[in-house]
Amino acid sequence: MPTYQYKCQNCGYVFDRFQSMSARPLKECPQCNGKVQRLISGGAGVIFKGSGFYAVEHSSQNSPACGRGQTCCGRDTPCEKKPCE
Repeated sequence: MPTYQYKCQNCGYVFDRFQSMSARPLKECPQCNGKVQRLISGGAGVIFKGSGFYAVEHSSQNSPACGRGQTCCGRDTPCEKKPCE
């Protein structure tokens, strides 16, 4: 569940709430019952694709990761195979 940050337009209180993405935004400040506004934050969104981050992070020097400017077979020059074939 994502964390949303809110700020009260009345008293300036800033707080976080864990809410599902389908939940409606909060409307009232928990301190003064004033109107709140949901803030836009940078977040820490992470999207994992393929076999996971460990395939790149823990690869050895002898087997370079695909998509890093080298072929999957480790040759210095391109071959007929496309990366990750």
